[in-house]
Order: sequence, then structure tokens, then C-alpha cells
Amino acid sequence: MIVGTVREIKTHEYRVGLTPESARELVAHGHEVLVESGAGVGIGSSDQDYAAAGAKLLPTAKAVFDAAEMIVKVKEPQPVERAMLHPGQILFTYLHLAPDPEQAKDLIASGATCIAYETVTDRTGALPLLKPMSQVAGRMSIQAGATALEKANGGRGVLLGGVPGVRPGKVAILGGGVVGFNAAQMAAGLSADVTILDRSPEVLERLAMHFEARAKTRFANAANVAECVAEADLVIGAVLVAGAAAPKLVSAAMLKTMQRGAVLVDVAIDQGGCFETSRPTTHAEPTYIVDDVVHYCVANMPGAVARTSTYALNNVTLPHALRIADLGWKDALRRDPHLAAGLNVWDGKITYPAVAEELALPSATLETALA
Repeated sequence: MIVGTVREIKTHEYRVGLTPESARELVAHGHEVLVESGAGVGIGSSDQDYAAAGAKLLPTAKAVFDAAEMIVKVKEPQPVERAMLHPGQILFTYLHLAPDPEQAKDLIASGATCIAYETVTDRTGALPLLKPMSQVAGRMSIQAGATALEKANGGRGVLLGGVPGVRPGKVAILGGGVVGFNAAQMAAGLSADVTILDRSPEVLERLAMHFEARAKTRFANAANVAECVAEADLVIGAVLVAGAAAPKLVSAAMLKTMQRGAVLVDVAIDQGGCFETSRPTTHAEPTYIVDDVVHYCVANMPGAVARTSTYALNNVTLPHALRIADLGWKDALRRDPHLAAGLNVWDGKITYPAVAEELALPSATLETALA
């Protein structure tokens, strides 16, 4: 198979779909790898590194899109990239379609077969291709929130860890999954006053056993969420419904109960955000203020630590990319029901139920696509 990767063009996105090491693995399996010149510069990998791995360098993204049978990316294709997709081509990347109807419509129109990292599962029902970026984003959410809390950045002027004689900052983390766990690790490591809210008793028990006295846990009912948000210096939105839009846990009215200069970090912004007042931002302009509350809603947080993120992502995506390239997408998905859960668009139709329900666009079942 001819596999291509291109330079990411989303604002301040420096990751790349394939590292030189991943390109070498694909070449060793007998596949041709096409790389847009400069694609790896954000992770410190040169064109020469890719050439040494056996990849062929092409001057433009269009040249790669025109020739490749499968495109491996990181972020959802931007409008100019969606226009370069062609029928029958495989797109393997993060998509996050539920809050993005325009992208969904363009992918439907392209005729491409689109497999989304964020809905691939494992035998436990977890999301292994989302996990490493959730780990990165969870950890980054605390350092981003700590920076936003500085007075010069619009925040309350609170140091999360406090100092002797001065109380630490209060951190409320909504969601105890991978993002929430990693955010709590970082916040607790800074000696902040941490509370994690979740609706699963099993998750709360696991978190309580892990953190012991370093973090508190509370059941995420409406009253507890409202109380913790009102008291917090920093709120981390870490909820996820696989493939679907994130639930709005913090309403616009709740902002009026918050402290002036408090900070909201919405890690769920890729799925529409879990705060009613959230809107996507970029690393160029990461924050904005509503009702004296600072909002940090960068949609590609891990892009800021591109090298770490790219290698962590390739560790989990490469085995699937190899399987698709070796077997073709249909046989690969037939043999691996967990990879099959990643199919989101096929033959001009949405194939992931949560996305189809959210967007009310033409749909087909996975069984039909694999028949």
C-alpha cells in the first residue's frame, strides 16, 4: 500500500502522523511511504531522517494526497485538506466529528473511508489511541491552568501549591478518567487542594485508594458540581462520551457564582466542550474571559509538546496502520472488531452510531460497510 503523511496545518500544531521510525516499519513491511517535505520539523525530524528510513519526500501535501492510498495524520483534516481527499482513499487520524458537522459533510462528500483514532477500542472497552493524548492533555491542563491563574494572564494571582502559611489553590476536576487522573496527579504533585468528581462509584473508589489524602473525591451530582465549581480557583473539564458531544456540566449561570479570576480548562473541547461558555481556542490565543472567568479551550493541547506527543501517539497507532496497510482496511477491520469501532465514514455515510445520531446525516451500519 502507498501510505502518506503530511505536515499538520492547524494553528500551532507541530505533531506529525508518522515518525521516521514508523515510516521505517511500514517500509520494512513492503509498503511505500510518502512524506511531505518538512512534515517532521515540529518534532525535530528532518527530511533526511525520513529519507534514511526509506520514505519518499514529496514537495507538497497535494502531491501526497494525490498519490497515497492511505493518509495518516494527527488532527482532523482542515477544509483545504478535505478537498484533496478522493473516493476510496483511507484517512486514519483523529476526527472528533460530533461537534463538527461541516467536517462530517465534507468527509461524506469526499467518498473517503475515514477511521478515527478516538473511537478505536480495546478488549476492556477503553480508547487506547486516545489514551496517550489524554494523558498528555491531562498533565498539561494543570500547567496551562497554573499559568492562566497568574494575574498578568487575567487570573486570580493564585499559586496552586501555595507557600507555608498561605493556603494552596483549589482544583476541581470534572471526570475521573484518563484526563482527570493525570490532571489530579499533576495537581496533587504541586500540593494543590484537589477534588475529583465522577459519577462512577468504582472510579471514585479507585481514585480514593490511589490518591489517599492527596486528593478528595466526590460524586458528580449537580449540587456537588455547583459547589466545587463555585469554590475552585481552577476547574478542569475532563469528561468524555466516546464519539459523542461532551455533556455541558458547567452552565453560563454557574460562572456568576465563581470567584473573579478563576480559570476553566476545557480538555473536552474537541468534543464540543463541557462548559456552556466554551469555544475552541488555539495556542496563539489560548484564553478568553467570560464573566471575569478565564477560559482555556485549546483544541490541540498536546501539539505544544509535539515530540513527546507524536512518539506517544505513534506507539499506539502504528500497529493499526500496519494492519490496515498489510491487509487492506476491510480485512483489517473484519479481523479486529476493536479497530472496526474506529470506522466513522464510509461510502458517503456516517457509520459511527453516536455521530450519526448527533448530526442526523446519512448513515450506514458497520456490518453493511464490512459486508
